[in-house]
Amino acid sequence: MKIALDVFGALLAFAAIGSAISKLKKVPDVMAAMEKVGVKPNQIPVLAFLEIAGGLGIIAGIWNKPLGVLSSICLALYFQARYLHTFLASIRSQISVLHLESLSSLA
Repeated sequence: MKIALDVFGALLAFAAIGSAISKLKKVPDVMAAMEKVGVKPNQIPVLAFLEIAGGLGIIAGIWNKPLGVLSSICLALYFQARYLHTFLASIRSQISVLHLESLSSLA
């Protein structure tokens, strides 16, 4: 079981670090996705740093379990907040479309 946990942790860490590198390199698809959900350009390096810190913490957590657990929880919260932000941005855009449609029907 420990081997599976270590492998899964390493995969999660490399995924987080890879995602951060794509943000720091300003890959066009990633930047477009960030802009679409309303992330400001000055926030992207901060998000990348948080992902790198979380990934390195998970790798260090292979040898220091409390650090690994804390890093995993922080990365999970980071991704939950990111998807919640995306979900709320989607709802906001739908509400604004509905609002505009209702205003146009009044005219």
